[in-house]
Amino acid sequence: MRHYLYITALVFGLLFSCNSNKEVVAKDQHNDKPKLESDTIRIANDEIEYEIIIIDPGFTSWFNSYAKPRGFYTQSYLEARNIFWVTEWNRRVIMSSQYDPSLYEMQINYNSYTNYGYEVNYMLYNYLVYFQLTNKQRLGGFPPEFKYEETQRTLEY
Repeated sequence: MRHYLYITALVFGLLFSCNSNKEVVAKDQHNDKPKLESDTIRIANDEIEYEIIIIDPGFTSWFNSYAKPRGFYTQSYLEARNIFWVTEWNRRVIMSSQYDPSLYEMQINYNSYTNYGYEVNYMLYNYLVYFQLTNKQRLGGFPPEFKYEETQRTLEY
């Protein structure tokens, strides 16, 4: 049985996806590196039967430009951030009257006791960093950071 982790950010997606250039990064079955296909990212780990699907037209471009290379973070680092940020994300989905429901449309089914592997955690982490920076949201705890040319950019409130 295959389990899915879906992340959809349709703030820009619904408005612009019909006319956008479509590029996707999908995990090749014989290679750990993603390959470019359209604006939906699918990362699958057939060994543990989990995959992550990210639908957001701006993410691929951001990822290719700003994400740290694979191996930069340890899996435990990624898992710690993901657990914290996904918990807050899911809380905001439930409390849709307090948070923009167009940003937090559906819960992310992420279990801290499941080993999703490095690639799933890496892509989820990068999406959550991208989401926070581009939507000026802070999921709490650890501020998202990334190198932007010569200066360090963090989310400040």
